[in-house]
Amino acid sequence: MPLYQSGVSDVGVESSTSALSWGPVIGGAVAAAATALILLLLGAGVGLTMVSPWAGESASFTTVSITAAIWFVVVQWLASALGGYLTGRLRTKWAGVHTDEVFFRDTAHGFLSWALATVIVAGLAGSAFTSLVGGGIQALASASSSATIVGATSASSSDKAGANVAAGYFTDALLRRQDLRNRAQTDDAAATAEVSRILLNSATAGSMPDEDKTYLSAVVASRTGLTPEEATARVDAVLQRIDQAKIEAQEAADKARKSASTTAMLGALSLLVGAFIASAAAALGGRQRDDEEAALIAKF
Repeated sequence: MPLYQSGVSDVGVESSTSALSWGPVIGGAVAAAATALILLLLGAGVGLTMVSPWAGESASFTTVSITAAIWFVVVQWLASALGGYLTGRLRTKWAGVHTDEVFFRDTAHGFLSWALATVIVAGLAGSAFTSLVGGGIQALASASSSATIVGATSASSSDKAGANVAAGYFTDALLRRQDLRNRAQTDDAAATAEVSRILLNSATAGSMPDEDKTYLSAVVASRTGLTPEEATARVDAVLQRIDQAKIEAQEAADKARKSASTTAMLGALSLLVGAFIASAAAALGGRQRDDEEAALIAKF
């Protein structure tokens, strides 16, 4: 007797059995999550063997990063395949259901198993996923902050602290004394703090006013005994180094942003492929389960 009768109308007839079997779905998801964790630990152990504190005995950062990314993708696919296949094999036979509907249900069960396993793994390793997605943003913020403050303050400085620095800079500009040489030689701490505020302000503004540069040259000449020309050359050299540091920090931030973007897109693509693998594996497992049962019935 065929499983499905195309000429019989079943409008208004509803089966009392749900098309969704949570038991196989949960079982496959748990198996996939456990497999993923085991493989991730194995990969971490193998990866640690590639890193050494001794110079020349450790793999490069690029090699370790690429290897880790490939391993994460392989782990995700293997765990998805195992979970999906178990989901298809463990479900009960749907009697009186068309083969196309059976295929759809198996595929849907595999997808749900993959989704549940993904949620489980994300929950167990939430901090790792958060770091992965937010790493580029954090690196961008850190590098940008470092470029702005030229390494003189922490990247986590508050807006209030920044306002205090700006207020201090303008206060210094109002109270600059004419007896600079005597003051600079006797009050090192005050001179150092004032120079720091000038550099911070110029880094924030993107350029240093000529009057500040002249004042810095005078401070340097007073403290070091250099001629005005030599002091001016030293100030110009330091400012060039600051600009170079800002450029390098911006380049590092842009590199981190691109790396994080690429990682996020590849991760999303890997997850989509994992969902497809889990769905196909569930359909394969369900078909094999029905074929083996049909062969067993035919034998007897």
